[in-house]
Amino acid sequence: MEIRISLTMCFLVPLLCQVLTMVVQEVSEDGLVLYPWRRPALMDNRIQRVKRAWVIPVISVAENARNIPLLLVQIKSDKQHLGSVIYSIKGAGVDEEPKGIFTINKNTGAVYLNAVLDREKMERFKLRAFAVDSGGVTLEEPTDLEIVVIDQNDNPPIFSQKVFQGHVPEGAIPGTLVMTIKATDEDDPQTDNAELRYTIIQQDGPQMFSINQETGDIRTVQVGLDREVVESYNLTVQVADMMGLGLASTAKAVIIIDDINDNAPEFTQDEFFMEVPEHSSGLEIGRVSVTDKDLRGSPNWKVQFSITGGDPHGEFTIRTDPETNEGVLFIIKPLDHEAKEFHQLIVSAENQAPLRPSAPRTSRSQTLVTITVKDVNEPPFFHENPKIVRVNERTPPGTEITAFTAIDPDVKEVQEISYALVSDPADWLTLDAVSGWIHTRYTLDRKSQFLQGGWYTALITATDNATPPRSATGTLSVEVLEVNDHAPVLWQYSRELCNKPQQGNGVLISATDEDLPPQAHPFIFQLEPSFTELTLNWSISHVNSTHALLELLSEVQEGVYVLPLLVADSGEPPLAQLQLLNISVCRCDALGSCQGTAAALFNSGTGISLSAVLIILGSIALLLREYKNYIYIL
Repeated sequence: MEIRISLTMCFLVPLLCQVLTMVVQEVSEDGLVLYPWRRPALMDNRIQRVKRAWVIPVISVAENARNIPLLLVQIKSDKQHLGSVIYSIKGAGVDEEPKGIFTINKNTGAVYLNAVLDREKMERFKLRAFAVDSGGVTLEEPTDLEIVVIDQNDNPPIFSQKVFQGHVPEGAIPGTLVMTIKATDEDDPQTDNAELRYTIIQQDGPQMFSINQETGDIRTVQVGLDREVVESYNLTVQVADMMGLGLASTAKAVIIIDDINDNAPEFTQDEFFMEVPEHSSGLEIGRVSVTDKDLRGSPNWKVQFSITGGDPHGEFTIRTDPETNEGVLFIIKPLDHEAKEFHQLIVSAENQAPLRPSAPRTSRSQTLVTITVKDVNEPPFFHENPKIVRVNERTPPGTEITAFTAIDPDVKEVQEISYALVSDPADWLTLDAVSGWIHTRYTLDRKSQFLQGGWYTALITATDNATPPRSATGTLSVEVLEVNDHAPVLWQYSRELCNKPQQGNGVLISATDEDLPPQAHPFIFQLEPSFTELTLNWSISHVNSTHALLELLSEVQEGVYVLPLLVADSGEPPLAQLQLLNISVCRCDALGSCQGTAAALFNSGTGISLSAVLIILGSIALLLREYKNYIYIL
């Protein structure tokens, strides 16, 4: 029996009527037979052939079909009555990979399925069909043959991972999203074969979590998540296709309860007791311990300690041991047992992370630390160290210099101190071992090699009688003061001078002093003031601290003149010494140089005769009376 189907559709367009024709089909006992090249006639009831490409409808076949080979369709050309027609097909599944899945009977046009199909590997095949005569001449234009593989639910859904892990803070409110689990299904997503549903099939303890069947979102459903009670939850989750009624698979979901700071640290004791030796610093005194229920090693567990009372001078500090979470107390300033034997500190503890407002408060966030300062034998100390004293040179032996004594800080124990001289390079000193008094042993010399810059240094020890004994060393610095015990003397006693004032530049005279400043220069040079006649012909003017200029005031005769000079130093008291200066007065040339050695002339009015000099020496007593501020050494 043959069935012909045609459909005519006219669009309301002027002078246009288009006919759309479906493939003409007939159903035979062997299956569906297609005549894709035919269409109904437009003018009468006859079927007329129109030259056009074949149009074959999509052929559907279920995957996993086992009745192989399976006839899919038979194609025919209406030119077959003119002679034999040879049919063929090409494309993927025929002569392209995967080859051999489809074949065609070249004589009848029957297309067969020769292999089991898997939609997940290939869901659609596009073949091209050909019709030629026995001579190879094309009878029909090639046409496409499309075969679609119908999906079957042959793939279970698969979770993206075997174990899912999520986090949620303890104390989370119901409805808090914990995590989302995902699964995939290789079946056709347009069918129920890939329509997935999620369920929790097992969870530990009370039912704390739920899952959205369609999205896989896992959320909290109850209050009461407490990490300190349960740290994690293990769920068994299932995913099934066919909207939960088909194939299924399972996975694990581990939910970790994240810690929050809902527990304050608490000291293990109300009071801690410690000891520290006096005068020590930088030492660990002891430790205070706390407990905290929050996650070990987290900022919710780690503690910060502080001294909140009892340390007004900043003598202590406290740090946290990162391993044990203990508070380590240190002494940073030395303590004195005699000044204060006990110290009481208030120590507070808090976490690095802020405590949640809802956390319970504790009365043990503070503790009392009592510290006993242990007495130790302290060494004596010199209150003045170094001790500076000043002693005049040539101080006679046995002179008392000073008492260099030490103090024992151990006032609660009576101890005796003994003294010893451990360094006395010149052996100038003696020391009383009990009193600490120091005396001179020998005369101190300002010019000794043992002095450095006029200072002499000795070392003295003070030792107590405790067991074991302690000692201290003091430095005695003695400044040996210069004493004015030498008068200055002329550097030269004989000089030459032109007899005319206008010739030459005078005579530069100088003096030296065995003493050192300030007991030496500046020097004062003057003519012996008791002989006023000297000032008629001679004058002395200051040049610097050690020199003066002797000049003639008027012309004198040639000869040797003996001038009595008084040279004084600036010591305390000043010393002066009468000096006799021999001046050879000569006739000078134009250049101011003497022309020859002059004979000695002793003439009053120009110089002082030998008899006058003797008179001067005999009149020292009178000079001392007149110049009481000077000491004359003859």
